[in-house]
Amino acid sequence: MSRTRSVATSTAGVHRRTVLAAAGAVSLSAGAGYALRPADGHAATTAEEPAAHSRQASAKTPLAPYTKGTTLASVAAPRSGSGYRRLGDGPGWKRVVRAELATPKAGRAGRRRTLAAFVQFTDLHLMDVQHPLRWEFLRAGDPHAWRPHEALTVPGAVSLVERVNALRGAPVTGAPLHFVMTTGDNTDNNAHSELEWFMKVMSGGRITPNTGDPRHYEGVQNSGLKLYWQPDSTARDNDKALGFPHLKGFLAAAIREVRSPGLNLPWYSTVGNHDFLPLGAYGSHGDPYLAEAAIGGRKLMTASAADARKVLDSVKHATDPEGAGYRDFLRAHARSMRSVTPDERRAPYTPADYLKAHLDPAHQGRGPVGHGYSTANLDAGTQYYAFRVSDDVIGISLDTTDPGGHYEGSVGTAQLKWLERTLKDNKDSYAVVFSHHTSTSMTNTRPDPARPGERRHDGAEVVSVLSAHSGVLAWVNGHVHKNVVTPHKASGGRSFWEISTASHIDFPHLARVVELTDNKDGTVSVFTTLIESAAPHRTDFSDLSQTGLAALYRELAYNAPGAHRTLAGSAADRNTELVLKKG
Repeated sequence: MSRTRSVATSTAGVHRRTVLAAAGAVSLSAGAGYALRPADGHAATTAEEPAAHSRQASAKTPLAPYTKGTTLASVAAPRSGSGYRRLGDGPGWKRVVRAELATPKAGRAGRRRTLAAFVQFTDLHLMDVQHPLRWEFLRAGDPHAWRPHEALTVPGAVSLVERVNALRGAPVTGAPLHFVMTTGDNTDNNAHSELEWFMKVMSGGRITPNTGDPRHYEGVQNSGLKLYWQPDSTARDNDKALGFPHLKGFLAAAIREVRSPGLNLPWYSTVGNHDFLPLGAYGSHGDPYLAEAAIGGRKLMTASAADARKVLDSVKHATDPEGAGYRDFLRAHARSMRSVTPDERRAPYTPADYLKAHLDPAHQGRGPVGHGYSTANLDAGTQYYAFRVSDDVIGISLDTTDPGGHYEGSVGTAQLKWLERTLKDNKDSYAVVFSHHTSTSMTNTRPDPARPGERRHDGAEVVSVLSAHSGVLAWVNGHVHKNVVTPHKASGGRSFWEISTASHIDFPHLARVVELTDNKDGTVSVFTTLIESAAPHRTDFSDLSQTGLAALYRELAYNAPGAHRTLAGSAADRNTELVLKKG
């Protein structure tokens, strides 16, 4: 039986093509559902406008298929043998058909009908690299705790926006792309400066990725410390010993104004642990010392290897979830700190600040207002919602961060029950679920300090809920910085694919196009196609333009000491056709 072109609505008559309420304070199944009108930011019981106006494909170009601008055509790859390796154009990644959940049937390409098409960004980690609370000194215990390319996250992300804007449509079907969804860790240090940069990258604007002294960079890369790459200096450092170049003018270029055109598609947002917790790990919003240190004029840049490993272990094993140990560590090392220019823009932002930034008309871009979030979220103190993707598909954005601290995730009982109700109330629609954390990284069930009596639920429990609903096609997430595609099999056609996508901070710097098609034979296909930024694969060390920096961002990431070489995943985790049996 094919899906109907309607969505279960509340008794208040919510229009099927509107954003669905997701404040968590109301119950869709109880008939108190809200819709967010794309033209304004107010909760309403009816609305007639679509939630997302997809970009129309050009009538002058073939609809499908195409490979240009995707990793099907070419992927950045090393072109030199050892040491610091320069990148160039490598062979593309072929598409792999995966049949673990259903047998693909011949002739489906001629029968299929497109249900939806969208782009996933994840783990942009836009980074204020001069922030006083940053952990760069942990590099003494782990070479990958600080990476030489971190000052270039903003031009790198803008180049990814440029890539999406240049796509003709969905690579397999040629259908217009409906929207872009970010699946969290949009910022890195939970700083107001980074949040502003993120909103402008996505919606368009001028960005100066610099805080502190407006005249020059102040941080580890002009510290003279051999622990870090000193690009402007001719002095020897640990990274230059590995072949990293001397690039005079690099730091001035890194803090120069960047211009983002903004996405030419509607975009939606999902929260990650780095967007919720200071440094992505500490439930420390109430700590006055850390809040003051974030905007203050002292920065720790070096520590012994033994001390660095102690801090690393406390983060990894979640023995300091509220950051009290880190506060004491900074106090104990106060004499080793260096002076930097204070800046209030580095202050940590709260969940309410995050919502307000999304609801700000200055950052509306191509919409929708709130980018999925509504004033109902703000009133209820929640960061999850649902929205209408197309006639046949809804999207559900979860908040898997744990306010109690630590970088792994979970969901509370109220959100899990809301998820169940939303799926049940929309049983005549297919569903795509978005979150930051993966099913295997939702292992942190530490209580929410604001809701100490509420139980937290792990990834296995979320999988159980999704597996109980036959309309769920995919769970799309990030967090692990690696491409992984996992089948979740249940009886009676209640199966779905979990699609985890590599980050845009660690090489290979990817985003993913997802297309949903009804094959008209009792199966549905989920196509995934990876894309890189628009920056050229080859770098020119004399080119410190915005585009040149975006290319350098990728190459420096490839060469970062301690970088993992397996984050691209296997061929079966990259460009795929994921087949499901659906009624």
